[in-house]
Amino acid sequence: MENHKEKILVVDDEASIRRILETRLSMIGYEVVTAADGEEALEVFHQENPDLVVLDVMMPKLDGYGVCQELRKESDIPIIMLTALGDVADRITGLELGADDYVVKPFSPKELEARIRSVLRRFDRTGTSGIPSSGVIHINAIKIDTNKRQVYKSDERIRLTGMEFSLLELLVGRSGEAFSRAEILQEVWGYTPERHVDTRVVDVHISRLRAKLEEDPSNPELILTARGTGYLFQRIIDGSEAKQA
Repeated sequence: MENHKEKILVVDDEASIRRILETRLSMIGYEVVTAADGEEALEVFHQENPDLVVLDVMMPKLDGYGVCQELRKESDIPIIMLTALGDVADRITGLELGADDYVVKPFSPKELEARIRSVLRRFDRTGTSGIPSSGVIHINAIKIDTNKRQVYKSDERIRLTGMEFSLLELLVGRSGEAFSRAEILQEVWGYTPERHVDTRVVDVHISRLRAKLEEDPSNPELILTARGTGYLFQRIIDGSEAKQA
């Protein structure tokens, strides 16, 4: 962060939370901008071009879900949602709309800081085992460019969030190997095994990936379910299924 301070947009209608997060995140080296409601969040986003958004759900004018939807129409910026909602289904809604992760209120600022570091780190990862040295792999109509972190389907670019791409990269890099949900949470999200977290975070991201990449998401041929385990990517055997660009 010496040459470039990563910029974080904190969106919350509670002034005390904005002040606390602005102070703490600034102290550990981030540049912080804030917004007090959903409409202001979109304005600040376009003005400041942040690297990550911390987004409260319950806000006036436009709630966090609405902001998330608007951002996902034009950007794959990392989004961490803050929610005080007790129903797990409400938290999962944010993930289904494109959020990368969530933290439940009341939260520990240290936990949020760890989540921010983990999500941002996904964008800096290079060199996954099993990926060709060129960083480009073809699987049927799918082209995955790990250097540019871009995916194409029949030459049309498919927009993936950072966590979606990291999840795909993990599965493809070790194709044919089944991962449990806990392993995926640790590898992609950086959750330690002892930390309790709803594993549906993984299920929702798998569902989003299938919707974007599979010909028939209800009958997937690429991202498979490992019965009783978790998920795996179809085994890549030779150049007929996958070839280096």
